Amino acid sequence: MSGGPATETDRLKAWERVSAAPLTVLSVLFLVVYAVPILRPDLSPGLRDVCVATTVVVWLLFWADIIVRLRLATDRRRFLREHLFDLVVLTLPMLRPLRAVRLVMVVLTINRRTELWARGRLAVYVAATTALLVLFSALAVLDAERLASDANITSFDDALWWSTVTITTVGYGDYYPVTAMGRFVALGLMIGGIGLIGFVTGSLATWIVERVSAAADRPVAATGDDVAALRAEIAALRRRLDPDPADQSAG
Repeated sequence: MSGGPATETDRLKAWERVSAAPLTVLSVLFLVVYAVPILRPDLSPGLRDVCVATTVVVWLLFWADIIVRLRLATDRRRFLREHLFDLVVLTLPMLRPLRAVRLVMVVLTINRRTELWARGRLAVYVAATTALLVLFSALAVLDAERLASDANITSFDDALWWSTVTITTVGYGDYYPVTAMGRFVALGLMIGGIGLIGFVTGSLATWIVERVSAAADRPVAATGDDVAALRAEIAALRRRLDPDPADQSAG
């Protein structure tokens, strides 16, 4: 009986290891089929239906993954509490106006894989996270804004520029969302941008402090002039302590 929970935990970890790569591939596939109809408004109805069907299948596979992990979890209530955000993200896109929320799950899945791959490589991890956030936000805001009557974000170039300006907290104001969903995307991007900048600033400050502390702990290397002066003083002191024998005999 005592080996049951341990066995279930091992199964859960084994499932997460096995499913990590396929889920990442599914996330990239989801991004592609989500982006194509947005970037190509003139896409044929047949290809558009294929993209929609693929997004539904991938989303069902995301649901299947979390259900399997729930069944393998030793403490299911704790699992639900720890993955409540994932469940909300999986549920909300069932409402048509909130379909852009699906990108959050894709970001989380790819980001987890990037974190494992780039462990110990802070620059790589931050760059990948920033690129994902900017790209997904641009797609989501373009999807929300394009058909609005008073929209000023009507192309991917505009959306990408707006996303970059927003995440860097520059905020020129030349492009801005006018729909409720577009503003929701902007809110998420602002929060993500502030968090990312805080993370980078904190990491940089920690790196600088560690460098300064290490430099302070190291002994200061003597210069060539210091060594020469010290040798000259030692030689002079030796001459005083050991007079020349010729001088002693003359005396």
